[in-house]
Amino acid sequence: MRFGVLTISDTRSEADDTSGRSIRDAALGAGHAIAFYRIVKDEPQQILDLLRRPPATADVIVTNGGTGLAPRDTTFEAVSGLIDREIPGFGELFRMLSYEQVGAAAMLSRAVAGTIGDRVVFCLPGSTKAVDLAMNRLILPQVGHLVGLLAVK
Repeated sequence: MRFGVLTISDTRSEADDTSGRSIRDAALGAGHAIAFYRIVKDEPQQILDLLRRPPATADVIVTNGGTGLAPRDTTFEAVSGLIDREIPGFGELFRMLSYEQVGAAAMLSRAVAGTIGDRVVFCLPGSTKAVDLAMNRLILPQVGHLVGLLAVK
């Protein structure tokens, strides 16, 4: 699979983007390719532009950051309006597994997944621990099956 990685943050740079690096490392370690990697501000229009017109062909786009409840956290609003078919089980399972790590704070995550056109999109929190959990326990074990389902015409 070809992964696009999008870090959504007002403060991160490539040098300190440990979550974006973790997504790339996990995908590469599982034998996938990185189609693109970008860091954008938590501005809905920037997020929408990249998801509507990715800079390279990607089967899967994984975002990190902007899924909380702070006023600048706009990823959920931007992405949920683009999703053709939501994968509600992803968010449910992610919060359940997160609860085991962080307790009740897991309910504050607005992690979401779905399809946008012929791509699968996962929106994760910016925490590296959250990214590792999602990539290793949920995304990588199912990504081949998900992309395969989208290829069936």
